Amino acid sequence: MKIKLYVGLDVHKNSIVVATALDRGGEPQAYGKWGGSNLAVERGLLKLRKSFGVDKSEISLVYEAGPSGFVLVRRLSQLGYHCIVVAPSEVPSKAGDRVKTDKRDARKLARLHRAGELTAIHVPAARDEAVRDLCRARTDAMQALARAKQQLGMFMLRNGFRYDGKTNWTQAHLNYLRRTPMPHPAQQLVLEEYLLEVDALTQRVARIEAHMIELLPSWEREPYVRALMACKGFKEVAAMTVISELGDLSRFTHPRQLMGYLGLVPEEASSGERRRQGGITKTGNGHARWMLIECASHYSHAPRVSPQLSARQAGQSREVRAIAWRAQNRLNARFKRLAARQLHRNKIVVAVARELCGFIWELHHQVSAEVDQKTGA
Repeated sequence: MKIKLYVGLDVHKNSIVVATALDRGGEPQAYGKWGGSNLAVERGLLKLRKSFGVDKSEISLVYEAGPSGFVLVRRLSQLGYHCIVVAPSEVPSKAGDRVKTDKRDARKLARLHRAGELTAIHVPAARDEAVRDLCRARTDAMQALARAKQQLGMFMLRNGFRYDGKTNWTQAHLNYLRRTPMPHPAQQLVLEEYLLEVDALTQRVARIEAHMIELLPSWEREPYVRALMACKGFKEVAAMTVISELGDLSRFTHPRQLMGYLGLVPEEASSGERRRQGGITKTGNGHARWMLIECASHYSHAPRVSPQLSARQAGQSREVRAIAWRAQNRLNARFKRLAARQLHRNKIVVAVARELCGFIWELHHQVSAEVDQKTGA
């Protein structure tokens, strides 16, 4: 059915500012404010439909992604309404427009939605988002652990203590820290508190990783995770993080779209015959981009199937193993070519991560075909 009413929502924690735009034209109008609860939204929509004499199928709503997440769009979909979520960075703005209010934002969303100038972002399935939250909790714990270690390391250095061992944060290094006497009781207390923090965060990371591995067999995307684990550099945690962040890759019709979504394509400013490219755009999903770059560094080593990788590939189809082996050879060759040009290692790893996206995309389509064949779809 044709859309007759476009609705822009400026969503906040406890309220939603509403604006409307009719399909026949005219300036968008501020409609009012709803409460943030489900009941308030349902009542507001019923009143809105009565005011404009439209059916559910004749309304299209839009709001910007933010701290409220995807709860609202899922609720609206359950009620039978069409709603999209857009990235704030992708909403066009006029140059010099410095006045920002909730009503103006809602009217702008309604106007742009009617004009078809807004691109919807992917709304993950509730189950995928739950797994993603667990993976992000692990990332938060890792970052907190890194900060705690840095604080402890700087404290020791500031007080003139230097560890002579080869590697920090090994068991030998931790034993050294625990045996080191501080010159003042207050400093001894500080050292013990820092050590307690490092120990607690280390246990937290291990606990979350154990939960992730325990959850994997019951997750619908386990076949995709297992297939990605057949690739070099991807164990359970890395593979689950990437798959939970990317979700269903069938929405990408070409690997370049996936590369762009992850912000791994270079910026470009070209005019006439001049073509100038800069660093990567870094748009889109930063969590998946970070993990892919971490995993891409493994392809600096010569292609081989280690006993650990062979164990991860057990049970995978010949086609999946072939894709993983082709990825090893191609990405290692690219790493060597770029290294021969004496490029900075970080640039090389990013370039390899960008090409790795193509193999992940191919793996997804291969696994989807295998799953469909098993289920008879």
